[in-house]
Amino acid sequence: MEAVAGERFLTCPLRDGQDHRVMALSLRRSVGSASLLDVVEVNKGHAQVRNRMGKSDAIDAEAAARKVLSGESSSPPKDTTGTVEAIRNLHLVHDSAIKSRSSALTQLRDILLTAPGDLRARLDAKTLEGKATQARSLRPVLSRIHGPEQAAKYALRELGRRVQELTSQIKEVEKHLTTLVKRVAPRTAALPQVGIVSVAQLLITAGQNVDRFHSEAAFARLCGVAPIPVSSGKSHRMRLHRGGNRQANRVIYLIAICRLRYDPRSQAYRDRKRAEGHSTSDAIRSLKRFVARELYYALKSDLLGEGKTAWPGQEKVHAQ
Repeated sequence: MEAVAGERFLTCPLRDGQDHRVMALSLRRSVGSASLLDVVEVNKGHAQVRNRMGKSDAIDAEAAARKVLSGESSSPPKDTTGTVEAIRNLHLVHDSAIKSRSSALTQLRDILLTAPGDLRARLDAKTLEGKATQARSLRPVLSRIHGPEQAAKYALRELGRRVQELTSQIKEVEKHLTTLVKRVAPRTAALPQVGIVSVAQLLITAGQNVDRFHSEAAFARLCGVAPIPVSSGKSHRMRLHRGGNRQANRVIYLIAICRLRYDPRSQAYRDRKRAEGHSTSDAIRSLKRFVARELYYALKSDLLGEGKTAWPGQEKVHAQ
């Protein structure tokens, strides 16, 4: 390690092929958990500064130290030793399985567009999922797979089987996610129009140590729903921050849209904003900010009280 600014900051040069995320995680677990010093997360430097100053371990270390000294970077990194990290791993499998299933269904549809007419007539279900179910019963003649019809049957059958396997995997992962999410964040999961997968994504965005956010405004900024002024001349209006975690932003947007359809409070708020002369988009932007505030305090209440109840068998594990 190399000391910077009177040994108040430490830089850890990476070796060839070493991932900076692995180094940050190791530093957090070894140094931070031992309470030897406070670990602060510093974001990537600005591109203009790198173009002007260049890039090296020493330059990056000095830039990181200056950010911490100025107070620009003061937040601790995420805690990856709790249940939220387990939820992140399961959510990763769930998300990739959904993308793979969507891709398989799209490929099945594309093959049917150019398949022979009698084969298209056999797969007459109204939905792609139904067509995939029918495709699993196809019996191609492998000795004639050089022909387009038999090759299409084989491709459709394999895609149908793939869709079935991915659907089973998604349901199994959702079952585990439901158990973990309801255990970790029951209050957040009970909010209107907030599903299990949405809560899982919000937990991943916030992290186990949700108290690293100094306010709910910081959480809104991270989720990309913090208002930013875009006034000019006689025009006075606000827009949402286009940065932040886009997955969390998507979750908050879906919650806001669902509430506009089913929640009377959200509908009354939209109508009031319209009466004041605002557009529907302005009402949705404001509603997303309110949703972020509600979610923040619900997550904070859930996560800060998570350790009060032990998991079944957890005492035995600690005893060992």
